[in-house]
Amino acid sequence: MKIVVCYKLVPEEQDIVALPGGALSFDRAVWKIGQYDLNAVEAGCRLAAKEGAELAALSVGGAILENSKLRKGILSRGPQQLFTVIDTKLEQADARQTAAALAGALKKLGDADLVLCGEGSGDLYAQQVGIQLGELLGYPVCNAVNAVEAAEPGVLRVERLLEDEIELLEIPLPAVLSVTSGINEPRIPSAKDILAAGKKPVTVWNLSDLPADVPPTGVVEVSTTAYPQKDRKNVVIEGSGEDEIAELYGYLLKELN
Repeated sequence: MKIVVCYKLVPEEQDIVALPGGALSFDRAVWKIGQYDLNAVEAGCRLAAKEGAELAALSVGGAILENSKLRKGILSRGPQQLFTVIDTKLEQADARQTAAALAGALKKLGDADLVLCGEGSGDLYAQQVGIQLGELLGYPVCNAVNAVEAAEPGVLRVERLLEDEIELLEIPLPAVLSVTSGINEPRIPSAKDILAAGKKPVTVWNLSDLPADVPPTGVVEVSTTAYPQKDRKNVVIEGSGEDEIAELYGYLLKELN
């Protein structure tokens, strides 16, 4: 079995600054591997270790993917090799374009049995890439996956945690799965893992190397602004008796209505 884990580099949320008027500044934001994608990487590592499978990482985007520290960051978490598609046209790719580029890269690889994605990216969180990727590849696709294991050769058993129920499915390979953040706790690489990551192979492509075209964006961004902040009302109710509880209840009821 060959497992490919897809991931995206995103800005560190704590470094994003809201400017007067609501505009967002990313000037001081460092880049990192998306938190939700780390769950997909960990799920791939655990399944690969259990099944003796090969594990590779794949990402598409702009020049930030050339960052050696971030490459070591993903390879130190278990993948044996890394594939990237770096192109200026992917700097601000939407979900449709990202899925198309990933599909082209996977077709160039040619033999992935299982493709894992996070539940959404850490910036846009559209939750669409995994679903569109499965459609483009013609693979069975499943999102909201909270657990995954091999049922028999060529078949996976997955658990989906839905709003009011837990769904168990058997999915034939090849397949695309989007896993939830609750599926595991991502590992923290050791110094040995980070040193070893520098020796793992990295393959770099651009869009012209892929067997499929990436469509023009279907989304036009009008604006991105911070949500308006409201000042706290600083209402303090002192005490813990029945009268104070009743006062608090009445105040909350008034605010909610």
